[in-house]
Amino acid sequence: MIISRNIKNVVNIIKKVKSKKKIVGFVPTMGALHKGHLSLVKTAKKDCDFVVVSIFVNPTQFGPKEDYKKYPRTFKKDKKLLEREGVDLVFYPTVKTMYPKDFSTYVQEVFLSNVLCGDSRPGHFKGVCTVVSKLFNIVKPDIAYFGQKDYQQAQIIKRMVADLNFGIKVKVLPIIREPDGLAFSSRNMYLDKIERKQATILFKALTLAKQLIKGGIKDSNIIIKKMKKLILSQDFAKIDYIKIVDPKTLRDVEKIEKKVVVALAVFIGKTRLIDNIIV
Repeated sequence: MIISRNIKNVVNIIKKVKSKKKIVGFVPTMGALHKGHLSLVKTAKKDCDFVVVSIFVNPTQFGPKEDYKKYPRTFKKDKKLLEREGVDLVFYPTVKTMYPKDFSTYVQEVFLSNVLCGDSRPGHFKGVCTVVSKLFNIVKPDIAYFGQKDYQQAQIIKRMVADLNFGIKVKVLPIIREPDGLAFSSRNMYLDKIERKQATILFKALTLAKQLIKGGIKDSNIIIKKMKKLILSQDFAKIDYIKIVDPKTLRDVEKIEKKVVVALAVFIGKTRLIDNIIV
């Protein structure tokens, strides 16, 4: 497994790989890898001849009061996991490499980015689009892999790829969960024992929504009200948002008549967790 912190080096490696007509798969991450990330890597290994994983905690997608400085950085452990999965190349750049002193160009998607997490984390998706654009230009993958847990992010990346003619196939893969339903997330390691137990309420609320919809309830407000009551039964839970939205536009759906995404963001103690379910 090659590990490189240098953009030119990565570009040259990819050139050689592509000259042999090999298919390049790419999994962008911020590290602190878990089974969710590894499911993307495993699929990339099946689909592609050469798999690249990036590890970069991207400062431009964190707000001033967010957890950039304390975000888990576990490179030694990540490296071992990726070696075990047979990854070909790890791109592990520094902030200075990705954002030199005179950096002044940003990429922004303006329709899907201003709702859900975009509403409560202004500027977040501008940072995501910018870093992913840079990574796509460096790695030049044929296929890029994202997880459904970040449903909004995946839709924004798909839109950006289409709008800017990147010519990359974006694959969005299912959420990987713990046995008790909690979606794998790098931020789960912030939770203490009591918070970890209470965090299962996110999936319980999503499961309740699914049951209500399958049971014939079409009024989103009724479903959201019942979800709120369930979540707030936990002492440490504070709701950022609960939304029932159209899968493509991410706009609120008042009356459920076709496929919807039930999405939520909830603070358990100080840790903000997101999850969703497609019904």
